[in-house]
Amino acid sequence: MKRLLFILSLPVVCTLTTAQTLTKYVNPLIGSGGHGHVFVGANVPFGFAQAGPTSIPQTWDWCSGYHRSDSTVIGFSQTHLSGTGIGDLFDVTIMPVTGKVTYARGEEGKPESGMWSYADRSREVARPGYYKTHLLRYDITAEMTASQRCTMYRFTFPESREAGIVVDLENGGCWDKATQTYVEHCSPVALMGYRYSTGWAKNQRIYFFMLFSKPITSFEKVDERYCRVGFETGKDEQIGVKIGLSPTSMTAAMQNLFQETNLTEFDFDKMAQNAEKAWEKELSKIKVKTSDEQKKRIFYTALYHTMMAPALFCDIDKTYRGADGKVHTATNFTNYTVLSLWDTYRAAHPLMTLIHPERMADIVNTMLNIYQQQGKLPVWHLMGWETNTMVGNPAIPVVADAMLKGFGGFDKNLAYEAMRQSAMLDERGLKEYREHGYIPYEQGHENVSRTLEYGIADWALAQAAKQMGKAEDYSYFMKRSKGYRLLFDKRVGFVRGKSQDGTTWRTPFNPFTSTHEQDDFTEGNAWQYTWLVPHDVEGLVETFGGKRNFLHKFDSLFIVNGDLGADAPPDISGLIGQYAHGNEPSHHILYLYTMLGQPWKTADLVRKVLNEQYFDDYDGLSGNEDAGQMSAWYLLSSMGFYQVEPAGGRYVFGYPNFDEMSVSMGQNTLRIVVKNAGGNNHYIQRITLNGKPVKKYWIDHKELITGGTLEYTMGPKPKKWY
Repeated sequence: MKRLLFILSLPVVCTLTTAQTLTKYVNPLIGSGGHGHVFVGANVPFGFAQAGPTSIPQTWDWCSGYHRSDSTVIGFSQTHLSGTGIGDLFDVTIMPVTGKVTYARGEEGKPESGMWSYADRSREVARPGYYKTHLLRYDITAEMTASQRCTMYRFTFPESREAGIVVDLENGGCWDKATQTYVEHCSPVALMGYRYSTGWAKNQRIYFFMLFSKPITSFEKVDERYCRVGFETGKDEQIGVKIGLSPTSMTAAMQNLFQETNLTEFDFDKMAQNAEKAWEKELSKIKVKTSDEQKKRIFYTALYHTMMAPALFCDIDKTYRGADGKVHTATNFTNYTVLSLWDTYRAAHPLMTLIHPERMADIVNTMLNIYQQQGKLPVWHLMGWETNTMVGNPAIPVVADAMLKGFGGFDKNLAYEAMRQSAMLDERGLKEYREHGYIPYEQGHENVSRTLEYGIADWALAQAAKQMGKAEDYSYFMKRSKGYRLLFDKRVGFVRGKSQDGTTWRTPFNPFTSTHEQDDFTEGNAWQYTWLVPHDVEGLVETFGGKRNFLHKFDSLFIVNGDLGADAPPDISGLIGQYAHGNEPSHHILYLYTMLGQPWKTADLVRKVLNEQYFDDYDGLSGNEDAGQMSAWYLLSSMGFYQVEPAGGRYVFGYPNFDEMSVSMGQNTLRIVVKNAGGNNHYIQRITLNGKPVKKYWIDHKELITGGTLEYTMGPKPKKWY
């Protein structure tokens, strides 16, 4: 211990010198204003540890702990969410201070009400794996970085006899509240403890081991929620803090810290450089060629944002806390959490099958173990707990997609069992859905949305049944997947709520209005949800009486205007007419034109969204990032295609956004080349794959992952190439 204390007392004076390539195009502040809700701080791709500031406000736009409109800081927390619509986590907050403070969150404008400080935005630095800000109240500069399970801080103090670091186990994020906390001064340079909390996810448990670069000269334990370690500091003296995290125990947190950061090493810059290298490696999976530097920043920031989640949720020895609340050891996979599946099954997971194939077995095995521990596949899983947030069975398309695309590394019989069992439960409206083919409006709210989402999952399950040779199941789930037809009112041309006896439509009915969680739709209205049938576009066309009628109504979607109502959720954003790009149920819609023989309309609208709803700015997203879904749409669409069907890998063509792209897809690389780009050449004239013409409106996953060259030839006139 004496040797350790001597080593840790050495001054830490270094500067970041890592040569930057693609990471320099990432602007982590994109989406930190408006309703983007993105995480701003330091982490590594898909990492458990996320070090970043937490602010005083606890309202909707502070779900990630940070919003550009506010510069208050109550401390720096080790866990965060990115882009969600509900706030949680912010575990184990630390705050460097000088002088006396009040141990409370505090009120903005009243410095004496807590330990909070304003941050100097002019001195803020945010880049992949690194964040820096200056606390005006204390004249302290705070820097932070991270590894997979650990965070590291470098605090530069002024001269003070009352310098300190407060450990705050009370304050969490928004809905989160501490239920049990513990902190122990376990050595002259270390603390350990835990924080149990409840919020969006119930009975969360985070354990920590905290190591300081300088011996603690005083220790004040206010109660189990707060403590303060004290130091004497000279002018510009730097004190380092390393924090290991674990979902299972304090001992595991210590082991994670020592194995990921080296016990005797306190090299902040080395850890920051390693974090940047980790980001560079992942960002290098896609390389774009364009003269537009701003588009590069938008693209690589989007790629960066898709790797905030899913997040690692296990110790370095693969031990994790399961959905049953028990501690397990994963023998053949790495466990994950932050499964925002209602959002991410649409584009983020299909993108993962292309550029992160090495992670697919882990993601599927995580879901299968959740199934074994809680009796169903995850809906919206967070820190080992099922939140049951949002509607449908969104894990089914993800698991089915992995099966249909030929991924291995998991038990396919178990995967099928998990999907089927999850689809046959009696909860969340499924019993009524089975009985009637739809969920009647007497059964509560969001019933149209729930029916449509269950239908999407049923179709994906049917395709898996077909692959597994289960003909009876295939027929059953295919029939169930068409329940949307029972909710389509031909007289008005919309889906709407229907009574249990099937004779009455819910009234009054207005296709424009939306009342959050109090009507038949989830974060939307009838104009937006009528098209949520990505698995049966031909059948949807039939409900309108044919393609002509369908296209007439579909054209109207992008030009009609109407009052959403005073109680409409803010999620309905990014409007083009009634198309709402800021929310996920609309994300497939633009590609329906290509599927119906008018690809130039898809091209016009995709190009409009790419250019007008994604910016290199704080307000650079038109809606919640939603754990990477908003950005994944941008990335896939920039490649010129999008997976409309929920599983199976048929990517429908749209509009290629860059002159050239190189996409690493596991063992092979796909080169995407756009000929005659620029000017008014907005429309695809011809597509070839490895020199052979593509004569259909879509391309298959298996064709893409073999690599080679996908070439688009563009021109100024609308054309159908298939």
